[in-house]
Amino acid sequence: QVHLEESGGGLVQAGASLRLSCAASGRTFSGDAMGWFRQAPGKEREFVAGINWSDLSTYFADSVKGRFTISRDNAKNTVHLEMNSLKPEDTGVYYCAGGGRRSYGVRPDEFGYWGQGRQVTISS
Repeated sequence: QVHLEESGGGLVQAGASLRLSCAASGRTFSGDAMGWFRQAPGKEREFVAGINWSDLSTYFADSVKGRFTISRDNAKNTVHLEMNSLKPEDTGVYYCAGGGRRSYGVRPDEFGYWGQGRQVTISS
């Protein structure tokens, strides 16, 4: 079993930066990938960023490409999502997802474990 716990996020103005972290315990970094998703009120959960365990390659949704980065800290069993040049449309609850069933997974059903979510709010 894997337990994921997110931290970070909060309320900032447009153009600012935030960092989200996802600490894994149990069968850490299981599966083929780990990802971040977000969900805005009234919308479906959408893929944001992912990292593949085979070669630590990263991939991003077009909406965040060039602004967000994802990385892994092996020593702390933690995955970070660095978010720069934030926009109001980045607002939502951000979820860490682990146990990806394949590399480059982008659908929620391709991940087996989820964190509880962290609120990110970007004011204009």
